[in-house]
Amino acid sequence: MTSAVDTAEARTAGPIDLTVVRDEVERVAEEFLAAKAATAAGCGHPPEVVRILRDFLASGGKRVRPLLCVVGWYAAGGRGDMTAVLRAAASLELYQTFVLIHDDIIDDSAVRRGRPAVHRALAARHSRLESAARLGAGGALLAGNLALIWSQELLHTLGLPAERLRAVHRVNDAMLAEVMFGQYRDLLGAERVDDDVESALGIIRYKTAAGTIQRPLQLGVAVGGGGQTALEFCTAFGVPLGEAFQLRDDLLDVYGSADGSSDPGLNDLREGKHTVLMALAMRSATAAQRVRLRALVGRADLDEGGAAEIRGVLGSTGARDAVEQMISARYHQCLGVLDAAPLPPAAATALRELAVTATQYTA
Repeated sequence: MTSAVDTAEARTAGPIDLTVVRDEVERVAEEFLAAKAATAAGCGHPPEVVRILRDFLASGGKRVRPLLCVVGWYAAGGRGDMTAVLRAAASLELYQTFVLIHDDIIDDSAVRRGRPAVHRALAARHSRLESAARLGAGGALLAGNLALIWSQELLHTLGLPAERLRAVHRVNDAMLAEVMFGQYRDLLGAERVDDDVESALGIIRYKTAAGTIQRPLQLGVAVGGGGQTALEFCTAFGVPLGEAFQLRDDLLDVYGSADGSSDPGLNDLREGKHTVLMALAMRSATAAQRVRLRALVGRADLDEGGAAEIRGVLGSTGARDAVEQMISARYHQCLGVLDAAPLPPAAATALRELAVTATQYTA
């Protein structure tokens, strides 16, 4: 099977307009969900279930995963009709909808993308009921399940040759399992305030690196018919970039973004997330600072005063600066992999742009 990197046609392609790609993926996802809404209405199903998913998709997000999928297709020599890769990319956004809705239930997060989390919004809608919280969690769980089911349906309707479709599902199946194992590791790490940096990195590699960068890129390569060399490039590029992406997200949650689009938050601190940031702080903290971190991190009632004290420890121990250095090192590692790979220029340029998007200090 010919790899994208050896395709002469791919080398002569023009630049990839990621804004246009984003719009096209969103169009495909919205058209798919609009059709599902019409079918549900015809069957007399509650209309709010599909509306929840449509509203969630419309609420924002960087769309890093679907963009990587489409760029992977270009890297695999994909040209002409983009129907299959756009449907694969849209499936990733529906899958991410499932992951985030369930993640918010697990963490009992109040807000997602500046709006009430789905389970909280559903609970508020039925606030007069004694079982409102349980109904909200259960309803969100089912809506998330539906997003997962429909993401898989999109993949089953790509219209690809059987061999290529099997390659697509091998990548997708690996991603599904890895993210679930990563979520479970994350759950076990809750309120674990210790200095085990490798354990925290392990959570990132499975929960984020695979599901955010490596596998979406490989999914596009598989749709485009790329071979083993192209898939291995996705791993060499995707794992360090995925780690950098999550390390940046951990900093964003605690400190907010430089552009003001994201305020400093309390979620990770209240949930006691086992992050690299916190593990590094514990590794360099004084005995007194460790006592304070263990007393404050993981408290559901943590206020801004307590959060400010934690941020002070993160700064004074050098943990924040160390995470910034880890992000920078992984970003440059990705660029080195990119420079060494004989990719089509358009795909290489797009991957450089996406690497910046994934690691910059904005929400």
